Amino acid sequence: MISKSAVQQAVEEWLQGKEYFLVDINVSPDDRIVVEIDHQDGVWIEDCADLSRHIESRLSRDDEDYELEVGSAGLGQPFRVHRQYEIHVGKEVETQLHDGRKLRGTLLSVGQDGFQLGVVQKVKEEGKKRPVTKEIPTDLSFEDVAYTKYLIKVK
Repeated sequence: MISKSAVQQAVEEWLQGKEYFLVDINVSPDDRIVVEIDHQDGVWIEDCADLSRHIESRLSRDDEDYELEVGSAGLGQPFRVHRQYEIHVGKEVETQLHDGRKLRGTLLSVGQDGFQLGVVQKVKEEGKKRPVTKEIPTDLSFEDVAYTKYLIKVK
């Protein structure tokens, strides 16, 4: 069986000096290897092919046959690493908390232990008859979050 550490070492070699970052590596018992990378401006197919060739040059098919898939983390998929939060600051996201509540809003900032989400809510302002909509900053801890993902809007 191919070790995850051997694949990770090859990926980390390729990542040096690039703005890409590793999201996940999965090596199944039947030697199916799935590598997911991401980048602030998106992932180019040419770079996935280059990374695939780099990994293949570090593994030997003579020792073990394997299936290799290299791709992007996927738009609309839950974030799996801290850096994904960082590159989506200022963008619309959806967060589901462990208690089942879903929040949608703008990712305002990211810290070590959590993030701030600007959630649009109706608020009753003093001196006004009707509530107004305002973006309310809401602090969330990573411990309380089941998932967060980029919110894809179709117009």
